[in-house]
Amino acid sequence: MDGSMEPHSDQFLEFHLIHGTNVRLGLCGTQATRVESFANGVCFSKDPLKPGEIFLVEIEEKELGWCGHLRVGLTARDPRTLEVVPEYSLPDLTDLGDSWIYAITRNHNKVVEQPDGDAGGEDAGEGGLAGGHRLGRGREDEDGGAAGDRGEERRDDTNNKTKTFFIDSHLYIDNIRIPRDKLVGRSRPGRFSHILDDLYKTNALPPTARRSRIGVLYVPKGQGLADMHIVINGEDMGASARGIPATQPLYAVVDVFAATKCVRIVQVEYGFCSLQTLCRKTIQKHIVHRMALDWLELPEMLKHYCKYE
Repeated sequence: MDGSMEPHSDQFLEFHLIHGTNVRLGLCGTQATRVESFANGVCFSKDPLKPGEIFLVEIEEKELGWCGHLRVGLTARDPRTLEVVPEYSLPDLTDLGDSWIYAITRNHNKVVEQPDGDAGGEDAGEGGLAGGHRLGRGREDEDGGAAGDRGEERRDDTNNKTKTFFIDSHLYIDNIRIPRDKLVGRSRPGRFSHILDDLYKTNALPPTARRSRIGVLYVPKGQGLADMHIVINGEDMGASARGIPATQPLYAVVDVFAATKCVRIVQVEYGFCSLQTLCRKTIQKHIVHRMALDWLELPEMLKHYCKYE
């Protein structure tokens, strides 16, 4: 793809120390857990995102008994300026303005373009993109999500995703080029890991499943504006908000809501990979599946790293 570029980020991504009252951060600032109730789980990135830089999280823990799932997006509001962190990202944070939030559902998170090619704007209103409401075709299901169309078009998309994943080492969004290596969730090592891993790769599992990886980024469109994109297990869901003012700092928003209990930030390496990553890639080229690592004479810590990351 001519003219493509990789965002160069040297910052270690962390959660902001300002967050919802029910959130507890891990010692390194990359894990956020909602310790009680189903709300007050709003988190922010510690620093504003750079253009094309993805803020990627993995769902580490779920909690049964609640309706609704993870919510992600962007805000132009510096968390330090908030008198109180809103109880909900939707609608509390979006009602404050300058915030664009997307509710991740169990099915069909792909953005459906409007006939005129405009997927939304400031006057999108109820159900539109500016307000951060549910997107795409589908009806409300019992989980508060959108039950997607499972017709022929869906099956064709899946076949295409299968092909492109194994061919392309990068995800392309306009002129942004992001390494796929860390974008896709992985199952816990076990007897059926090779089957589950392929399901993550093709997005056959629900995006809200444990170990799914969900990211948010913005892509500059010129004239000081940008589009917000959501990426689920290596697949771009499309421009879920358009015309965002990009002249001001934009922070990632992650709402650890309801059935989502705990998330962890996954660091994406742009440009030159670390020596550890290069070592892992070299090893994986010579094995059928990562579970075959158990038969190799390698240090246990290295095996563990290759299996999980």
